[in-house]
Amino acid sequence: MAITAALVKELRDSTGAGMMDAKKALTETDGDMESAVDWLRTKGLAKAAKKSGRTAAEGLVAVAVKDGRGVAVEVNSETDFVGKNADFQAMVGGIAKVALGVSDVDALNGADMGGKSVADTVTAAISVIGENMNVRRMASLEADTVVSYVHNAVTDGMGKIGVLVALNGADNGIGKQIAMHVAAANPASLGEADLDPAVVEKERQILTEQARESGKPEQVIEKMIVGRMKKFMAEVTLLGQQFVVNPDVTVQAAATEAGVEIVGFVRMEVGEGVEKIVEDFAAEVAKVSGN
Repeated sequence: MAITAALVKELRDSTGAGMMDAKKALTETDGDMESAVDWLRTKGLAKAAKKSGRTAAEGLVAVAVKDGRGVAVEVNSETDFVGKNADFQAMVGGIAKVALGVSDVDALNGADMGGKSVADTVTAAISVIGENMNVRRMASLEADTVVSYVHNAVTDGMGKIGVLVALNGADNGIGKQIAMHVAAANPASLGEADLDPAVVEKERQILTEQARESGKPEQVIEKMIVGRMKKFMAEVTLLGQQFVVNPDVTVQAAATEAGVEIVGFVRMEVGEGVEKIVEDFAAEVAKVSGN
């Protein structure tokens, strides 16, 4: 029986299998759809291994907080559709809970989760759901109080952007407001001392060149740079930014007024830094079918 592109697409859509896997399954079963589905299911972990080379830049960030410790974990998938899958969400939530007891992502992948490691749990899910997945990263904070926030949560504690804010002092509601600010404003660091020196130097060089184009004397240029760097610091550091809840004050001033000290934050967004490959589905079908 001829293995057409339409047949491959039908099997792919019904099973979540990859294009090449679907074509091979149909080839091995002489185009019998039911047998091809069974063939794919029997491959189990072998299919999961094949997925490992495919770009996983979607997925979910989950946050969890317990006893003054907070964690944020990113679990990636290939498509945004998987992030809406209840089984995937349950797995991600479970991984976040496990993360509360470990120090880094390597330890997390090796940690026990219901009788098998997190890494093995993810591998098993790859076989069922049919997409490459991975626990990409985790971050943690500890303080008197750690507050979590998820922007546009798809379910409790997880979504595309997860935020943790660590406070010393008793939180009276300011913590969530600051976490929402972090989600919206995406500060580069907590304060000036935490900012990457390379970022600071690059900005200084750019501002210096811009100021020199004005043709003003060097001493005037130096004062211009000082002022512009101060403005830059206020724009990129959490403590220096204007508070989104009340733009008349900085975040630091708002925290001080509330009687707390912000000692750290984490903002984790799905797919940050991952190069996403946009594929032409029609071209992919043509390539696999040999047309």
